[in-house]
Amino acid sequence: MDAAESSTATAPPQAPGEDRHGALALVNTEFSRPNGPYDGLRDTESAAAWLNNRGLLPSGTPVVSRELERLLELRRSLRELLDAHLSDAAPAPTALSTLNTTLAAAPTVREIHWEHTGPVAAVRRPADDPVGAALTVLAENAVELLTGPPSGRLSTCGAPGCTRLFVRTHGARRWCSDRCGNRVRAARHYTDHRTARGRTT
Repeated sequence: MDAAESSTATAPPQAPGEDRHGALALVNTEFSRPNGPYDGLRDTESAAAWLNNRGLLPSGTPVVSRELERLLELRRSLRELLDAHLSDAAPAPTALSTLNTTLAAAPTVREIHWEHTGPVAAVRRPADDPVGAALTVLAENAVELLTGPPSGRLSTCGAPGCTRLFVRTHGARRWCSDRCGNRVRAARHYTDHRTARGRTT
């Protein structure tokens, strides 16, 4: 296994907010980290597995190259939109166009399901384009992430070398994971220890 392959071998721990926001989880399938880049959507097989694990694609449904490109294009656009939101800047029109096109690509039909508790509104999407439907779900979630309550708590990991995004669970949180927080604290401890030794010599 070469360096490029090893940098994608281990999936990172889930960042806060990824469990509720598929769009955030999608963006975080690609990021920088101290030991090299990570890409969780390297090929059609990993893309199909990711969509299936998120409950967005039925098990066994393949993803073809064209669909992988659509997924990666949406990922690039969402990253640009979220970065623009965090920096109070305007995104490139192409990023916004990709999101809006994805939102419009798979029409939905509202249905009523009768559960044991009573009627429940549901949304049915076309069965002939399951990947397109999955992309639309991710795009709709991105709208919530950009304009809903989570938008004010969105943050970039404060650990040097890490570019993952997360939704803060409390105002003081600065790291996307305990791993990043521990790495920063260990680096500070090492620096403080060296400084203290320097004073005593």
